[in-house]
Amino acid sequence: MDRYSDVDMDVDPNEVETTELHYSPDVLVKAFALGPGARVDPHEHPEQTNVFHVLEGELVVVADGEEERVGAPAVVPFERGVPHGARNESESVAVFTATMGPME
Repeated sequence: MDRYSDVDMDVDPNEVETTELHYSPDVLVKAFALGPGARVDPHEHPEQTNVFHVLEGELVVVADGEEERVGAPAVVPFERGVPHGARNESESVAVFTATMGPME
């Protein structure tokens, strides 16, 4: 039942690994492992709410042009259509999940 062990945390600097942990018409959950210096560029989901759950490490989260440094554990919600992203400025791997819904 626990899918966290599916997350590949063996990432190199500037590398992003993603793992789809769950999909249904209601929700998508993906895990992201960001090596030092890696980033997920700002983007938006016009039809979905998105929530980051920071599980390990520290991220700089970007939301609608504003930035905040957050460390695990943390929960960061983004309303529909809000540009958002994250980057890892630390020397360690950072892991977070992104939960989006509804999907259809």
